[in-house]
Amino acid sequence: MEARPCGLCGELPLGSKPRTRGALPWLQARPQFSPLASSRSRWHSGFLLGTERRQRVVVGMSGGVDSSATAALLQSQGFDVVGVTLKLWPQDCASRAEDKCCGPQAVMDARAVCSSLGVPFYLVDEANEFQERVIQYFADEYRAGRTPNPCVMCNQHLKFGSLLRRADQLGAEFIATGHFARLERDDATGRVHLLKGLDPRKDQSYFLFSLRQDQLKRAIFPLGEKTKSDTREVARHCGLRTADKEESMEICFVPDNDYGRFLEQSKLVERHEGEIVDTAGRVLGKHHGIEFFTIGQRRGLGVAAGRPLYVVELDPALNRVVVGDETDLDRDRFSVASTSWIAWDVPPAEFRCSAKVRYSHPGAAATVIVGEGGRAEVRLDQPARAVTPGQACVFYDGDRVLGGGWIAR
Repeated sequence: MEARPCGLCGELPLGSKPRTRGALPWLQARPQFSPLASSRSRWHSGFLLGTERRQRVVVGMSGGVDSSATAALLQSQGFDVVGVTLKLWPQDCASRAEDKCCGPQAVMDARAVCSSLGVPFYLVDEANEFQERVIQYFADEYRAGRTPNPCVMCNQHLKFGSLLRRADQLGAEFIATGHFARLERDDATGRVHLLKGLDPRKDQSYFLFSLRQDQLKRAIFPLGEKTKSDTREVARHCGLRTADKEESMEICFVPDNDYGRFLEQSKLVERHEGEIVDTAGRVLGKHHGIEFFTIGQRRGLGVAAGRPLYVVELDPALNRVVVGDETDLDRDRFSVASTSWIAWDVPPAEFRCSAKVRYSHPGAAATVIVGEGGRAEVRLDQPARAVTPGQACVFYDGDRVLGGGWIAR
């Protein structure tokens, strides 16, 4: 008898057989471990070689179209798919958005997609881990005069940390997410390389630079060879309710993009008056906390100078916001800390690359000089605008991610 989902929670018993669904011949996921050379391994099917046991994969379900299409594609390839949504917010959280990642509507959508595909679904409470690893980091970085990148931390600690632990508990060999990125395994070394997604408008490899080899070796990114329109077609083909769901671009826990208000309402920062000064140290005005400013900001400074002014530095020791002309934002040398390397265990002492100083940055030709203690110096061939402490700088060789680090002062 076919297992039926629970009428209350929508879950199926672990190991229950999913409903048979037609193949997706014109949308079949192309191999991620592309055979670019003889030393590159080919992608596997969902069946263990020489056995009839299907390989189990835990899919991180956000309630959006990307994770929905990921689950559908892997099921079509023969994997034993299990959907898991990480509940990252307490029920009474004021900043939680109903339809954003892991909000109530998102959970309902994820559960409905798994029910439609006939795969088990689990909702796992990771609110404490999210508070410690992501939210507290977010506030600490702003207090230190840096601009945080919570998506990188969430990927490192939650999606490829907590989710991997849950996969172990569920007996799954792999985890999969809806990231637009590709993986390639070198059979000669066993190393897994991270590459940009095929669609340059949706590439998310930047947010994955800090993943370790043990995390990458168990990851699957079925959307790496696809475009956004492809993923929607997959969802429509399978009749999934998320096929035309609106895409979310802002930070999931700051749905209105007003991070200052979020920090205050969450009682993570308090207003404290300080000086706004120019690059010569002249006092131009007052502010209510460096946490409410970021490098490159022009609007909302509260000072009049007869010309456009931009935030060029945040000084937490003196509680000062330093403003200057647009040209003061240009930098061609800076250091990064807490480096992570994907291409090597030990990087060369010096190498050339394209350095991407923020997600929306196209990348700039650079020389990286590797230092001690996880630090490196980045020398850009041409100055870049608003190189911001706290943001990630990711190093590329063409499409291949070499590694990266966190921009320091």
